[in-house]
Amino acid sequence: MFTRGKAGLTIRLSHVNAATGEGDVLIAAISGLRAAVADARLPLAVDGRDPAESARVELLRQLDDYVIPRLTSMEAPLLAVVGGSTGAGKSTLVNSIVGTEVSKPGVIRPTTTCPVLVHHPEDLHWFSDTRILPELARVTGAPTDDPTPGTVRLVQSRSLPAGMALLDAPDIDSVVAANRALAAQLLSAADLWLFVTTAARYADAVPWDLLRTASQRGTAIAIVLDRVAPESITEIRPHLAEMLREQGLATAPIFTIPETTLTPDGRLPAEAMARLKAWLDALAGDARARSVIVGQTLKGAVESLGGRVEELATASVDQADAAATLRRAATQAYAAANEGVQAGITDGTLLRGEVLARWQEFVGTGEFFRQVESTISRWRDRISSAVRGTPPPAESLGEALQSGVAALVRAHGESAAIETTRAWRRLPGGPGLLERDPGLAKASPEFDDQVSAMVRHWQGEVLEIVSTEGEGRRANARLAAYGVNGVGLFLMLVAFSHTAGLTGAEVGIAGGTSVLAQRVLEAIFGDQAVRTMARRAREKLLIHVDELFKEEHARYAAATAGLSVDENQVERLRRAAAEVTELLR
Repeated sequence: MFTRGKAGLTIRLSHVNAATGEGDVLIAAISGLRAAVADARLPLAVDGRDPAESARVELLRQLDDYVIPRLTSMEAPLLAVVGGSTGAGKSTLVNSIVGTEVSKPGVIRPTTTCPVLVHHPEDLHWFSDTRILPELARVTGAPTDDPTPGTVRLVQSRSLPAGMALLDAPDIDSVVAANRALAAQLLSAADLWLFVTTAARYADAVPWDLLRTASQRGTAIAIVLDRVAPESITEIRPHLAEMLREQGLATAPIFTIPETTLTPDGRLPAEAMARLKAWLDALAGDARARSVIVGQTLKGAVESLGGRVEELATASVDQADAAATLRRAATQAYAAANEGVQAGITDGTLLRGEVLARWQEFVGTGEFFRQVESTISRWRDRISSAVRGTPPPAESLGEALQSGVAALVRAHGESAAIETTRAWRRLPGGPGLLERDPGLAKASPEFDDQVSAMVRHWQGEVLEIVSTEGEGRRANARLAAYGVNGVGLFLMLVAFSHTAGLTGAEVGIAGGTSVLAQRVLEAIFGDQAVRTMARRAREKLLIHVDELFKEEHARYAAATAGLSVDENQVERLRRAAAEVTELLR
């Protein structure tokens, strides 16, 4: 059960996992929190992502290795993890406590690579299953020079009383990264951290980082100061005690082991470790003392969950913000592309170059351009006489218009991809996405073909507009005289009639072209019908362009959707943490 008195949250060892009661409610809340942490994702490589992901994994492991199993089995033996720096003598200490070689010491580093868990035979069932350290397979037998990674070796020993177990962990500053990570994981699974250091290394930075974390989480700690010259004990021990006080660990007991000669079997003399051995024996034989240590560490671990989950939630917010910024950059680039196409089809830009040349051919005389300042009626006379009898071929002008529209759409589509890529290279998380999918740096491979097919489809729709508008009208004869294709080309020219994008002589040429085409159309359909037809032609084209750009834009949306934070992740984390915190009040 969990109660709160003047001293704050305390944990009693009586049936936390009973059929009913506060303990079950807390276990359920913490299990829900564990699920929220496990489901959390931090996929974008933004600032702070790696530390946050490491903290998430560490939190999950402590929940699995310690908090949940301890809450559900408060009567399990106390687990003291022996940890410390390289060469501090951890294995020698464990062998000396147990009275036989259970962990292989040596001078070649690292020595302990496979953790060794020593327990009383009666306590085997507590450690042979995956109640704690579920990621580590169990092995038995004598220590070997070639341990199996990912395992914990179980050793039974009657020299340890039932109710307490020792675990010899790898070096916290091992040259092997996997050993350092495992050491930190094992220390997070401890009821008691038996930290071993030496006179030469007790002030090193690495162990103090772990000691500060342990202090912040309320972990029970005992310090073993090993290999101290007898004449230096009175100087070093007070200094270590002062350092512990500064880190909030003033109550941590310090056991000093003087520099001494090992026994022939490689163990510490009994007198050198008498005080430590007596303390451990007393702790093992006193259920109440063990419960105090378990309660202290469990209390600290549980109370630390809220702050640690909030750090993960904050990192999740950063992820969501980064994903939203990336999506916004892509959206803005393709919105600009849409606007560029819209401007390009209405400002006369499409009436440049190739289209003008093909218009000249369509009219059938170069004099048309030399007399561009003549009256509109004369233009109409010339084009009417040009098409009277055998209508001129429209294929070249149609192809020029098709190529012009396609080039315009392609240019803006490719520009949108380039602009999105440029923005993503500058934004948090963007470079990683581009590295994962290099194809995002440009338009999709099928984009060119899709543009061509889209323009052809649109041209067909323009011809259908012409045919539909000519049905049942007296204009049928006129329409037949010019041909549906020819009139359709006139309509496309009128749809692209504004001249804001042209300068100099081009304005007169393009403007004259569009006005002439419009006059011909008005003679066939009437002025209001022509305006409606031109508007419909533009709208249809812009709709198709928008749909095409949406498909291109979807590639970037998919990239961020597949690797961005679930929008409910932050809420789930904070809600789960709040439920646990509420139960601790």
